[in-house]
Amino acid sequence: MSAVMKALPFFGLAFVLLSPAAEARPARQHVPGSDHAVLAPLEEAATACFVETVTSNPKAMRLARDGRWYEAAGVTGFLCRPEVDRMAVAHDRIYGPGTGARYFKGAYARHLDKQLAARLQPLLEPKTVASAEPPADKAALADAAAESAPGSADH
Repeated sequence: MSAVMKALPFFGLAFVLLSPAAEARPARQHVPGSDHAVLAPLEEAATACFVETVTSNPKAMRLARDGRWYEAAGVTGFLCRPEVDRMAVAHDRIYGPGTGARYFKGAYARHLDKQLAARLQPLLEPKTVASAEPPADKAALADAAAESAPGSADH
């Protein structure tokens, strides 16, 4: 048997063994919030779902007020499972099997913290309410001044 014939099975085995490793390691990674035609709208849908569910849950809002964004999302996260699953499945299709779950738990979770902070912080800040009524102490002073002014007597 020639040397080429003996080496052929080795190269075939090496190809078979190394192929799955090459498939499991994506050539590039998706950056959350980037303009990816497939993933961007799915990320936005998942993030919008988390924002909506956090704002509708008192416990989640308490956590958000404390700046514990990831925990706040975790309280209601099961409600956003369909959106998260669609995003993870699309990620798997683009970058390889199993990458969607890793992406969700890693890069997307960090992105979600920032997005929740940006979108919910304005809702958590105390609001000042404008009033047409003057403060009580100034109103009393103004009334007293008007009564003591010359020519203010009723005729």
